[in-house]
Amino acid sequence: MGLVIAVNKGRIFEECMPLLAACEIQPSDDPKSSRKLIFESVTGNHKIIVARSADVPTYVENGVADVGITGKDTILEYGADMTFYERLDLKIGACRMMTAGPVGVPEPAQGVRVASKFVNIARQYYQKQSKQVSFIKLSGALEIAPLLGLADCIVDIVDTGNTLKANGLEARETICEISTRLIVNRASMKTKFDLVQDLIEQLENAVAQHVPAVSQ
Repeated sequence: MGLVIAVNKGRIFEECMPLLAACEIQPSDDPKSSRKLIFESVTGNHKIIVARSADVPTYVENGVADVGITGKDTILEYGADMTFYERLDLKIGACRMMTAGPVGVPEPAQGVRVASKFVNIARQYYQKQSKQVSFIKLSGALEIAPLLGLADCIVDIVDTGNTLKANGLEARETICEISTRLIVNRASMKTKFDLVQDLIEQLENAVAQHVPAVSQ
């Protein structure tokens, strides 16, 4: 039995496919035209699960997947008590976790209302600022929270910053740099050591030799 690989759907999935292909791991069906969420590899040696970002660490931690490919933001938001290994930076999906707020409007000294889908990351950041902060968890469209008076600022992933500008916001402080990482189930690291280590080494070579085009 080969490896079960859980991959973050969307941009990360698209950008990591060339890296996996370089490791001779390709889905047997075309993911773009198939509604499947679980794919056998062409060689039949591995299985690929296409999952939501927040689910990838859960699959890996619980042993449903041997390895996972997801963003550093997802790993950080998952929490410090994670019971899996973070083994490799795939250097794709690069962006930043930042604070942002209305242009020209300073953040309140106290009683800051922060909207984010990354509440754990935001909380850890603001705890270091010694500010009184309340957090509002949203699932999407964070940019409109300050416009509607729901929040004073937001914590979100920033790539080009164009969406912020279009909604009258400006990027402020960088909390951390984000990129796509390979995580490994602890038990699989022991029971499938050779397979896991081989994948890590192949991916390291693929990352060094090939820089995938960054999505716009």
